[in-house]
Order: sequence, then C-alpha cells, then structure tokens
Amino acid sequence: MKNTATLLITCPDTRGIVAAIADFLFQHNANILHADQHQDAENNLFLMRVEWDLANFNLDEAAFSQAFASIADQFSMQWQLKLSQHKTRVAIMVSQYDHCLADLLHRHKSGELACEIPLVISNHRDTEALVKFYGIDFHYLPVTKETKADVELAQFKLFDDYHIDLIVLARYMQILSPDFVARYPQRIINIHHSFLPAFIGARPYHRAFERGVKLIGATGHYVTEVLDEGPIIEQDIDRISHRDQVEDLIQKGRDLERIVLSKAVRWHIENRILLYANKTVIFD
Repeated sequence: MKNTATLLITCPDTRGIVAAIADFLFQHNANILHADQHQDAENNLFLMRVEWDLANFNLDEAAFSQAFASIADQFSMQWQLKLSQHKTRVAIMVSQYDHCLADLLHRHKSGELACEIPLVISNHRDTEALVKFYGIDFHYLPVTKETKADVELAQFKLFDDYHIDLIVLARYMQILSPDFVARYPQRIINIHHSFLPAFIGARPYHRAFERGVKLIGATGHYVTEVLDEGPIIEQDIDRISHRDQVEDLIQKGRDLERIVLSKAVRWHIENRILLYANKTVIFD
C-alpha cells in the first residue's frame, strides 16, 4: 500500500514558488515522486500538485501545517495536504440504471479505485441485489415531491453516520436541493449523459437524436446549484451516424458514461484535481 503525501497549492503566480516548496521538502527528507504545475496567465494563478514518499519524512500532519505556514503566508497560498493512508469514503447514489454503479463497484473490488465504498443509496430497489453482492450497505429511500426534504435529511444523517467524504451520483435521477449542494461543496460528482454544455437536463439522447448530431458524449462534473453547470472533470465522445436510432445512442452513451465517471472519481480520490473559476486543472 502506498504511503505518500500530496500537497495541492493555488496562489498568485510569482517567482520562487517551486524552489521554496522543493527546498522545504528536501529539508524534511521528502523523496518527491511526482511534481506538476500549471500557470494561468489570464488569472495570474499558479497551481501545483506534488506527491512524496513518507518513509523518511520527518513531519507528521500537525507539524507540517505549522512548519509550512511561513511559506504559505509568503506566497498567499491556498493549500491542502492529503495522505494516502486516509482513504476517501465514498457514497454512491443511484436510481434504476445500474451500469455506472456496477462499473464503480467492480473497479473498487479489483483495486483500481483506492477508496472505501461503505454505502449505496437509491430511490429504487433495482440495484439492491447487486450492491449486497459486493458486501456494501444498501439504503432504499424513495422520493416524492412531498417527501423530498425529509428524504434529504435522512441522506445527510447517513453521510454523517458513515463518515462520507465524497458523494457520487451514478445516474441518480433526482435534482438535489440547494441545501444539499451547499452542504458538500466540491464533494459531489455527477455523470451527465451528454457532452456539456449541450443538452443539459433530462432526455439528452432523445434530444441529440432529434437534432441529428454526429457526436454524442458524457460529462463527469462537480455538482453546483446551477443544473449541469458545475466544473467539468472529464468528458468523452463517440461518433454516430444517420443509421443510429435513439436506442443505439443510449447504448453507446452508457459505455462512455462508465469510463468518464470512473476517471472523474479516480482523479478526485487520488487528489489530482484543483478548481478555480468554475474550471478544473487535472494533474493526470
């Protein structure tokens, strides 16, 4: 099992940032494994991800914060320290379509997703047997317009009880309330079955077919209060032709949805994403 630390940094772009970070890690016996950076000239921003082996590193988590404070203040940094030993705890929410859920559970079981998935919530029972096959707790919470607020309160309690870090909407066909979204900023990932910003909302494959598009896509994104307009993490496309019917678009789209969602989740749990200006930087 990896025993590494990852530092994510956002700050105004100026000279000396990389040198200061590298020297700090060297002084504390860090063996740097990966380092990547991005400068946004338009916004005068510097973004960086650096990962190092903790085998000989001489600062624990609390001591790091104190020791790094002077550098962070010098460069006006926003920063996060993530430890690989602290695995992200993921809750998956799903309705009736099980293809994204099944893919995530299989990738997790095979070790491809280095996280914990203790909980699946659904407003239908269709996926209950699949979830229990993987030994994961399944909670059935049906939703109506009248019960939506109470159901969300029950979901919040489950997230607290299971100490959930990340919520994944694997074709969960309900619109989350503003209160829900506000509770978990940058901690909800959704898969949308179109190449955003085209065809937001419901039935995008039907609308794509009616429009006669030649490409369809899928989009993994963080959820914000504005429907399907959160920061995009990953997208992919597939070509279609005049011979393809709606059913063909849906089938091809499901393959894209699996791949796109699993990548978005993996990059999040591996701490490869930084957000700014409703955009993402992916250090892949």
